[in-house]
Amino acid sequence: MEEITEIFLAIINQSPSIDIAEAEFKRRLIDEPDLRLLYRTYCSEEGVSERRGFLDFCETYVEGQNEMWKSLDDFDNQE
Repeated sequence: MEEITEIFLAIINQSPSIDIAEAEFKRRLIDEPDLRLLYRTYCSEEGVSERRGFLDFCETYVEGQNEMWKSLDDFDNQE
């Protein structure tokens, strides 16, 4: 499962927005049967739908990044 999340992160980090990342991921699912199988397995193991699996991952990842920056801002404000 780690392999698929690395693919997710690579796509997210190369895209300027979640919408563009989702479009790229969908394109790759069509072009790469191995990725499609890996994604189905990921969704099944995580208990998420194939329709929302990538977006759910993106939203969770972005929230985590925002929390990290917020905690750094909070630290800066304490000084």
